[in-house]
Amino acid sequence: MRVSYVAAGLVAVLALSGCQRTAMSDFNTAPAPAPLQAQPVPSVSGSALPPPAAADASQFPAAPVSQQASLGQPGAPGAAAAAPPAASLDVKKEAMVGNWRVGNAGASCDMFLTLTNLGSGSRGGTRGCAGELTQMGSWEVAGKQVVLKDRDGNAIARLYKTADNRFDGSTNSGQTVSLSR
Repeated sequence: MRVSYVAAGLVAVLALSGCQRTAMSDFNTAPAPAPLQAQPVPSVSGSALPPPAAADASQFPAAPVSQQASLGQPGAPGAAAAAPPAASLDVKKEAMVGNWRVGNAGASCDMFLTLTNLGSGSRGGTRGCAGELTQMGSWEVAGKQVVLKDRDGNAIARLYKTADNRFDGSTNSGQTVSLSR
C-alpha cells in the first residue's frame, strides 16, 4: 500500500513540474536592430531613342506568318496549298470528332480528334505514327480543308474530304496522308 502512495506522489510531482513556468526574459531584453542607412543614388538622365529604322534589322526575329497563311488559305501569302481539289466535299467539324485510322507513307497508325480547344484549333493526337504526324497536337477545319497542327500551332498536314469517312492529303514534306473509319 505504501508503494502505491509513493507512486501516486511521484506522478503528481512529475505532472506539476511540467506546468512550471520558465522565464523568457532573455529574449525580451535584446536590443532592436539599428535602422538601415539610405544609400546614395546616382542621378538619372534621359534622352530620345533612335528611330526604329536606324536599328539593325537583323536583330529582330522574322514577322509571324498570318493565321490565314498558316492554314493554307487560297490566295494567302505563303500558303502551302492552293485551292481545294474540285472533288472535295464539305467538312463539318463535329463529324471529325473521334478515332481515325491513318495511312501515312505505307504505314498505318491511329489519330484521335476532340472538340477541346487548344490554341486556335481543337486538341488531337496520334498513336503509333511516324514522321511529322508524331508532332500532332491540334487540328482545325478551314473551309473544305482539315489542317493538322503540331504542338506549337504550325500546320503539318492538310487533308480534304474525298468520300464519307475518308480524307486525303499530304504533309508539309509531301508524304501522302489518308484518314478513314
